[in-house]
Amino acid sequence: MEKKQEAFAYTSINLPNTSPVIVVMTEGWLRVLNSEKRFSQHTVSAYTHDLLSFFRFLTRYFGKIISPEDLVGVNISTFRAFLASRRKEGAGAQSVARNLSALRSFFRYLDHVHGIRNDSLSAVRTPKQPARIPRPLSEDGAREVLKSAGEQARYQWIAARDVAVLTMLYGCGLRISEALGLDLATWRQRGDMLLIRGKRERERLVPVLPVVRAAVDRYLDLSPHPKTDDAPLFYGVRGKRLGARAVQKSMEKARIAMGLPDSATPHALRHSFATHLLVADGDLRTIQELLGHSSLSTTQGYTEVDNARLMAVYNKAHPRA
Repeated sequence: MEKKQEAFAYTSINLPNTSPVIVVMTEGWLRVLNSEKRFSQHTVSAYTHDLLSFFRFLTRYFGKIISPEDLVGVNISTFRAFLASRRKEGAGAQSVARNLSALRSFFRYLDHVHGIRNDSLSAVRTPKQPARIPRPLSEDGAREVLKSAGEQARYQWIAARDVAVLTMLYGCGLRISEALGLDLATWRQRGDMLLIRGKRERERLVPVLPVVRAAVDRYLDLSPHPKTDDAPLFYGVRGKRLGARAVQKSMEKARIAMGLPDSATPHALRHSFATHLLVADGDLRTIQELLGHSSLSTTQGYTEVDNARLMAVYNKAHPRA
């Protein structure tokens, strides 16, 4: 029940200078994102912010309260003016692309559910984004992070918990939300495999290395919290499901202690998992399945990491480089 309440956290919004009809439409769209599309809380929150920014822009642009008729009449110049205003506010290409994605989702909903159609948005191009190469840790760096994680924790069980979470991210290649969303029952179900529900509720099985199982079992032995099947696998200090911020803080402390760059985040451990498998001649399709990527092109970014590493070694070692 707790998860369902969290899922609908963004369906009640405040839209000043906007007609009540648009408020109802917006709340309906958010419910669809939550219940039917099963977008993450993070994505729904971001899309909500993007749409509110668009409505505020339209209020200034038209100089009046926005109505459904105004949404039909938004032309390509107005859409482009909104994106340009976001650029002036300091938004990068990735943020502007997300703004556009949110608007397209909202207008598709208006067309499908309310018969409000606007074809101008389809003519607006998504800003070109620079290719982003994942920045993994070295194998030694990953091992050292796992060793030092939790050293500054207040209680022994918290130190063991932080080590267990980070070991799972690196050993299983999980997203942080996937690890923290696990229940104890799921952990107990399979010995050497773990059922993961990823983005859009897609399921996959990932192997559990002995080092991962040992780290989690040690944490469970020390944890003072209930160990019923419906309990979360990882607890926070206050007895609720562990949040991502606590894991990020633990990684940050380890990173500072070791003098690692800011790119050494919990998510970098997932990048490290994929990159180190690829370096060890792992099959790209298999890595795609383990990571839960819907598209192989996403996984192929890790080949660029490997090629960059090979070129760095070449340039350093070759006598004519």
